[in-house]
Amino acid sequence: MIHEPPPERRFTLTRTVAAPRRSVFAAWTDPDHLGWFDNPAMPTPTAPIEVDLRVGGIWRQQMVIDDDLSYLTGGIYLEIVPDERLVFRWGAVGGWPELDGDKEATAPVVTVELRDRAPGTELALTVRFSDLLDIDDVREIIGGCREGWGATIDRVDRSTAITGMKDSWPR
Repeated sequence: MIHEPPPERRFTLTRTVAAPRRSVFAAWTDPDHLGWFDNPAMPTPTAPIEVDLRVGGIWRQQMVIDDDLSYLTGGIYLEIVPDERLVFRWGAVGGWPELDGDKEATAPVVTVELRDRAPGTELALTVRFSDLLDIDDVREIIGGCREGWGATIDRVDRSTAITGMKDSWPR
């Protein structure tokens, strides 16, 4: 069981995607469809996306900022309910946020929940920050994280899992 931090240590973003839950879930879990995670304003990563979709498995993806800066991100899966819920400790060993050693205990936990909503799927993403982090540190990073995750999930419609459904999805 994951302890719920107080409201100042978490935020939730919600979007509606015009696609069925199974397609939105695939967009988050199938390496062939995770390209939406990359920012189109930045160079395209060259490293393959890795997904080991099981509790304790990892997801790793290269983020490229410019020709001089790139890093790994991803997560360790904590809970997987196909087409409904995905929970992961956000980060990567040797990446950002750092998940090496004792840093795993302080890494943010991300929950993606999918619900049927007209005209498709409601995607609710919650990021929770550890009670082990100083609240001033959380306040310093939470705004940038909220903005970054907001821009990231706004791109979920770009996933090939979803764009392939758009022509056949009832309106």
